[in-house]
Amino acid sequence: MKDAGAPSRPLLQRVLAQSWTNTATTFAVIGRRIRQRPAQYDRIFWLPWTIGCVLLAGLAAIYLDHASVRDWHPVFGALAEMSTPLGLGEWYLWPAAAWVLVANQIDWSRLGRKQLIAVYNRTSIALFVLVAVGLPGLLTIVLKILFGRARPALFDEYGAFSFHPLTVKAIFASFPSGHATTIGSVTAVLVLLFPRGKYWFLLFGLWFAATRIFVGAHYPSDTIVGFGLGFGLAVVAAVVCARLGFLFRSNPVGLPRLRRTVWRTPKTERSSSSHAVHNTPVTQH
Repeated sequence: MKDAGAPSRPLLQRVLAQSWTNTATTFAVIGRRIRQRPAQYDRIFWLPWTIGCVLLAGLAAIYLDHASVRDWHPVFGALAEMSTPLGLGEWYLWPAAAWVLVANQIDWSRLGRKQLIAVYNRTSIALFVLVAVGLPGLLTIVLKILFGRARPALFDEYGAFSFHPLTVKAIFASFPSGHATTIGSVTAVLVLLFPRGKYWFLLFGLWFAATRIFVGAHYPSDTIVGFGLGFGLAVVAAVVCARLGFLFRSNPVGLPRLRRTVWRTPKTERSSSSHAVHNTPVTQH
């Protein structure tokens, strides 16, 4: 029997123990759902989306890439300089990562029903943002190295279609645009979480992606491919979440739909919602 006067475990040991318990439980629940749930995914029109992005990028490469360096009106550059920093991933990844770290130290078994649902939903959103925005960003870094396209700043020396594969230099990292990829992912996340504002999100997302052209950092084709890649991969992340029953629910045709219990818990669904949360990856068992 433990001595009442014995000192408690060191803080670091408690932190690591709680982190291990939550992490292990998370992966255990994900693994169980992968084994038990059928591998059925939403019907998304991937082919038209891919073909559309490729065609737009091809047309931009033919008709706009040569003109993009000199022919844009200066007013676009001034406006773009103010808004282009929103394409940096740190705006979205750091807050999400910070919340996941906090949630990983919560003793979920001590939470009440409403608290449990609220913390679970916020943690699910944070994890979704990390995957939907972070993974496309990592893939873009790999593609930049593989293609090694010279940036518009080198247009006079190399032209618009100069590629130097496996060149790890920022000046040869034009294709695809990392900022546009991040903006595409964030746009998709907002469309999925707040579908009523989808047209506004798309409009602003396209503008923020286009700022990379107006500041002379990327060619139009770089931006189109980056935005399409980021948006598409974020939708893939949502489709996988829907298949596993996290955050989204499957939609027979079209984008996954957000679960009704994410933003609110209707009285008629409190019992079932509570049961669902207790089978989520972050809950103690």
